[in-house]
Amino acid sequence: MSEQVSKVEKKRISILGCGWLGFSLAKRLLSSGITSVVKGSTTSQHKLDQFAAVGIGGYLLPLNPEAGLDVGISEPFFESDIIVISIPPRMSQNVAGNYAAQMRMVAEAIRKSPVKEVVFVSSTGVYRDLSQRAVESDVQLPEHSAQPEMVAAENAISALRPEKTVTVLRLSGLLGCNRIPGKYVKGQKDLTTGDIPVNYIHRDDAVGIIQAIIQQGIHNETLNITAPFHPTRAEVYVDSCSQFGWEAPTFKIPEQRPAFKLISGDKFSKTYQYEFKYPDPLLFHYQLEDL
Repeated sequence: MSEQVSKVEKKRISILGCGWLGFSLAKRLLSSGITSVVKGSTTSQHKLDQFAAVGIGGYLLPLNPEAGLDVGISEPFFESDIIVISIPPRMSQNVAGNYAAQMRMVAEAIRKSPVKEVVFVSSTGVYRDLSQRAVESDVQLPEHSAQPEMVAAENAISALRPEKTVTVLRLSGLLGCNRIPGKYVKGQKDLTTGDIPVNYIHRDDAVGIIQAIIQQGIHNETLNITAPFHPTRAEVYVDSCSQFGWEAPTFKIPEQRPAFKLISGDKFSKTYQYEFKYPDPLLFHYQLEDL
């Protein structure tokens, strides 16, 4: 294969929301050889220099449904083959309905664009705590969900089918690097949720899985993305505190065990080939400073 043909076949990839997950993904994609063009959006002017330093095309692209998208910026951003949407609801304006409205606006921009494939990063927070295994078919409509607006956003993007191929990824709690579970509970007393299972995914695996999906082929599917092992919160909190010399939280047994959910990753493992770097949250890699 000639170098010229190879370059033509590489896909242009845009990442809407090039933040903690998206920036790491962009850097991985640029080094993977599957793309020579990665575009990243942000709402922070200072991040544009950071993007440029590693070869990411930066776009200052706020998502304000009332004002609409700046066409002069959005059209070249959406001029891609694949778009990864990685904007958690907490980045919205915290107004009820705003996140779903943002995603409807994004869906309309994608509909008018040359984008062929979409990866939408959602959350396993959509599942209610029913003290059982949670599978993808459990939540399809907002009224079935613990986070109705997230499901409304999923459905807004999924409505691009069949014209576009859309994979919805429901990620478990994102940890790793400077996101350390013990940091958020160190020194706390008498926690009552110590014996319920965790549902976590390391950022390195989330990035690796999105890359694998792009390389192996995006499908019209909704998939849970979670580490295969589910130790208890007490185990994870105590272990991660001990790594950094922090005071571990204490726990007490409640009169009634709190409700929980156990996320099933079976559908993903049957659909794609992927070997987890960190299958067990007790073995996640952490560091105080993010790289």
